[in-house]
Amino acid sequence: MKIKLKLIILFLVVTSFNAFAQKETYVTKENIHYYSDQESKDAYINERCLLDVYYPKDKKSFATIVWFHGGGIEGGNKEIPEALKNKGYAVIGVGYRLSPKVSAPAYIEDAASAVAWTFKHIAEYGGDPGRIFLSGHSAGGYLTMMVTLDKQYLAKYNIDANRIAGLIPFSGQAITHFTIRKEKGIKDTQPIIDKYAPLFHVRADAPPVLLITGDREMELLGRYEENAYLCRMMKLAGHKDTRLYELDGFDHGGMAEPAFPLLLKEIRRISAQNK
Repeated sequence: MKIKLKLIILFLVVTSFNAFAQKETYVTKENIHYYSDQESKDAYINERCLLDVYYPKDKKSFATIVWFHGGGIEGGNKEIPEALKNKGYAVIGVGYRLSPKVSAPAYIEDAASAVAWTFKHIAEYGGDPGRIFLSGHSAGGYLTMMVTLDKQYLAKYNIDANRIAGLIPFSGQAITHFTIRKEKGIKDTQPIIDKYAPLFHVRADAPPVLLITGDREMELLGRYEENAYLCRMMKLAGHKDTRLYELDGFDHGGMAEPAFPLLLKEIRRISAQNK
């Protein structure tokens, strides 16, 4: 009898929780220009430099995930990943200019401008500016690392990159991105570490970093090894919160789906630490 009673109570609790969760509504504001009105007069900026804000309508002080799409800096469009919806967080999907119409550092500057917009405006939607996380897949992961580790890009907006709550790139390039090498006439199998490489900017005082890649034998070029080296060098530089996950059995494209739960878990971990 006691077991049945416990089961009934558990059922009522779960049902009540689900009913409450279902009541939470989300709103999406689309195609917001994140550059100034003057800068947006440039035709290509006006076309590409837009973001969408997906957020819980009746909630306050929520965390925000700024998400950058992949595509090798030569393709792709802004997106709100389905795996990040209905989780109690805001998600900002960012579009940015692409090579070869522009070359480095234009798209890195776009990423920084979108992050600066988030710091400036997310409170207007109910979000907590102290809990802004950066993530993205492939080229998107690369952009998140560059604007976090190379502090000059956000400094332009008088923002300390260390205000970012956490950096969680999915299979981001840790050396100079292959598209930037292509712009310079360097083949993609020639590794370069210069000012356009996250590895060039390792530092002890960066925000928490969680690197996630696919299986090293299935990844794009040497993507796992680049991230492993970045992880090691961050630790040697004195950073206390850099970790690396390798998702066995998943290739470069397929690793994103199993990485999303790790992203959400990391947000919960950091948020709990900062209470």
